[in-house]
Amino acid sequence: MKIFTFLSNQPDNVLTRALGEGKRPFAVAAAFSFVSNVLYLALPLYTYQIYGRVLTSQSQPTLWVLTLITIFVFVVSASIDDFRARILINYGVLLDQRVSGRVFSALFDASVRGEQSAGAQALRDLDQFRQTLTGIAAAAFFDVPWIPVFLFVLFTIDPLVGVVTTLAAVVLLILALMQERAIRPASREASDAGLKSYAFTGAALRNGEVVRAMGMLPTLGSAWAGHRRVTIERGANVAEMSNMYTDIIKTVRMGVQVLIIAIGAYLILKGKIHSGMLFANMILASRALQPIEKIVGSWEPLNNMARAHQRLMQLLTKAEAPPAGMTLPRPKGQLSCEAVNFAPAGAQKLLLGNINFSLQPGEILGVIGPSGAGKSTLARLLMGIWRPLNGVVRLDGADVFTWDRGDFGRHVGYLPQDTELFAGSVRHNIARFRSDVPDEVVVRAAQLAGAHELILRMPKGYDTDVGEGGHTLSAGQRQRVGLARAMLGEPAFIVLDEPNASLDAEGEDALLKALDAMKTNGATVVVISHKPSIFRAADKMLVLRDGRIELFGPRDQVMARLTKPAEVRAVEASR
Repeated sequence: MKIFTFLSNQPDNVLTRALGEGKRPFAVAAAFSFVSNVLYLALPLYTYQIYGRVLTSQSQPTLWVLTLITIFVFVVSASIDDFRARILINYGVLLDQRVSGRVFSALFDASVRGEQSAGAQALRDLDQFRQTLTGIAAAAFFDVPWIPVFLFVLFTIDPLVGVVTTLAAVVLLILALMQERAIRPASREASDAGLKSYAFTGAALRNGEVVRAMGMLPTLGSAWAGHRRVTIERGANVAEMSNMYTDIIKTVRMGVQVLIIAIGAYLILKGKIHSGMLFANMILASRALQPIEKIVGSWEPLNNMARAHQRLMQLLTKAEAPPAGMTLPRPKGQLSCEAVNFAPAGAQKLLLGNINFSLQPGEILGVIGPSGAGKSTLARLLMGIWRPLNGVVRLDGADVFTWDRGDFGRHVGYLPQDTELFAGSVRHNIARFRSDVPDEVVVRAAQLAGAHELILRMPKGYDTDVGEGGHTLSAGQRQRVGLARAMLGEPAFIVLDEPNASLDAEGEDALLKALDAMKTNGATVVVISHKPSIFRAADKMLVLRDGRIELFGPRDQVMARLTKPAEVRAVEASR
């Protein structure tokens, strides 16, 4: 069964290692199950003694002693079951501590690869997997090895009782396998459609203003309803089939109990067993079949656990392993692109081809080009967000992609084309949510970005809550706060992608002063924009067209050539 594929033959990653660490707690839990199942034999022994000794001897002291002993045994058994549950729960906490951080970072790896479908579902998958693995459903498997033990006891009492119970166990197991096979396709379709529905809803909510402004809610609602309809219909099919098989299995189990009583009565009449074994047989047979019924009742959670595990393994397998390396010194800002080619996975053509240029510390590079030329792609490569298909981007000689991200981030600043802020205060966003950044460093970054006065005019100044995605701020305010975040700690290397896209005249003036401050501080800066005015402080210019460098050199020379007609530039380039 695919439910248990996570137990073996899996790629080595943090999840499989965390499961390997579970061998000891699961072994202890299995030992507790051993004791608990042994103690359960007290119940059939108790009924046997009641019918075989108490009722015949009419001894009340014997009755009370047996009753007190049996109650004590069950108290011990309940305590052991509680300890077993605690062990599994504690292991679940340990597993989450081992895995959740890596899953969280893997989500961002998937995001930068353009795989937006995972979203927060991966964390829900981890919760589903952990809760089922360490919950009641999985605990039933600890009782499965004891089925042969109880069957052996039943065979010892009488072979006929053992044969009937064994046949019942086989029938229940066959019904369980039939149920799993019957509901698997519909359950998978319902799960996949549900994930699409949630992802679609999240995307629509993130773009709520566009949806309302252009009246897209009815059409988007129709698309969402399609996913929802599949989820409900397939879910209903799964529920119907599960209920049908559950009812059949319940009927079989109850019928077996009645049959066991009838066989016990028959054997008593024949004088083959003592009358005290009548209810003992029923109790033992019920206990032998109970794990199978529990597993059948937990089929859906177990299937969900298997699917969650499969998605987690796919996510973790694709995720880039965190680079391991020594901490490098603060870079001076020497940047070089060496024969860089890039194409996203599955693309038929390069987005960037043969990109070669270098910058000295303290230089400002302006990047310009038509839409779709690859400017934002170049920015992501320079920041080590994406790995080049060929070639390498180096900062002070070190590969920016393999540089430890936490260490690298302390030396660089980045303002993407779409400025996103996180729920929290302005101060938290500028400080990049780092707890070790003092207030004066945050204020210094805002001052360098020309955003200090703007922030002070906000309702609570630096303590103003920007809301989810920064929605309480205007686009220009978000961009200026994002610029201050990029300038935190006066980084040695900064990439600004369309930093003036949402700025008014005051904002553009502040941005130009910020660029002058970066140059004064000796930072190496790459500025991408469609507006030539922003390149006032640039030392060099790079013109991208169709993913290739058309022009590169000193600013004045490149700008002079850009003012020439295209035909003249083509003739000069052919010489």
